[in-house]
Amino acid sequence: MNPPALIVFDLDGTLVDSAPDLAYAADTMLARLGLPARGVEAVRGWIGNGVPMLVKRALTGEMWPEGEPERFDQALPLFMEIYAAHVCDRGGLFPGVLEGVAELKRQGYKLAVLTNKHSKFTLPLLEQLGVAAYMDYIGCGDQFDKHKPHPEPLLKTAERFGVRPEQCLMVGDSTNDVQAARAAGYGILVVPYGYRSCERVEDLGADGVIDSIAQLPALLRRAA
Repeated sequence: MNPPALIVFDLDGTLVDSAPDLAYAADTMLARLGLPARGVEAVRGWIGNGVPMLVKRALTGEMWPEGEPERFDQALPLFMEIYAAHVCDRGGLFPGVLEGVAELKRQGYKLAVLTNKHSKFTLPLLEQLGVAAYMDYIGCGDQFDKHKPHPEPLLKTAERFGVRPEQCLMVGDSTNDVQAARAAGYGILVVPYGYRSCERVEDLGADGVIDSIAQLPALLRRAA
């Protein structure tokens, strides 16, 4: 692996364990609608395709619900209101994240976050957790026409930094991240925690697995 010109991190499941706060927002939304809670383990498996899809999954209990569920128009703004008020109450950074990004920044790497999450949630979350200051760019779902696993966010981010996709490295936790990286021409490393749908992290088909973001600076130093 050659040292990358740009390192792009996924957010949910890679940097931040956001499932507890998303589950709280989903279950509170459902309670206000008079519907049964889904719980954090169910919500953990539904993360990664943006808030509207998460709300559809919470309403139906289905991974890929067809069309727009009943009461979706009422549920979506309710979820967004609750989540915005509790975006960082229960979750937090995964171990090694802050140390890892701080050391990468110290070594002079350009760093970015790309997420399907809306900017109204992403920016306050990263600021509260102390990560935003290390990022040269934070790209959110409302800033792109297409979302991961589509390669558009990754391609536009490489273009923004004036680098070729093959000079970039994505770090993620899910099939979405691997598919987006492959389609864009990025290298891709994955972490073994997070919100992947397959049982084994090796089944994601990434270029490699790192146990923690804190391992990445040493890995890149060896590759230099």
